[in-house]
Amino acid sequence: MELEQLEMTSLIPQRPPFMMVDKILSCDDTDAVTEFLVRQDNILLDDNKLSSAGIVENMAQSCAARMGCVNLMNNNPIKLGFIGEIKNLKIYRQPMLNDHLTTEVHILMDVLDMTLASVCTKVNGEVIAEARMKLASTAIEAEG
Repeated sequence: MELEQLEMTSLIPQRPPFMMVDKILSCDDTDAVTEFLVRQDNILLDDNKLSSAGIVENMAQSCAARMGCVNLMNNNPIKLGFIGEIKNLKIYRQPMLNDHLTTEVHILMDVLDMTLASVCTKVNGEVIAEARMKLASTAIEAEG
């Protein structure tokens, strides 16, 4: 499976103009890396900077993309999920218009329908934000 060729709409339930992940670069049971370009038409752009809400949304959608990719690799349906908790969120700086965000997701624990992930977002190798996210998956299948 060519990850970079996957349509993000097959992995996450968000749709434009609220998609905050362009592609998934790598994915396995415990890790994933996504990429996102901050564009002028982004609804969470504020004064040519991606807002804090936009950074958190990119992190959450990166977690969802990993979950969707793992489900796809295991021939399981893609399920809807939601953020249960965000801890230790640190935003060091806001990315600018035309910045490429690389977001790394590392799964710390995956029990039943709950996942604990460490998420780190970078621009040109510089860490701009990090957090721990607790995610819950549901039994509801995402509509493709």
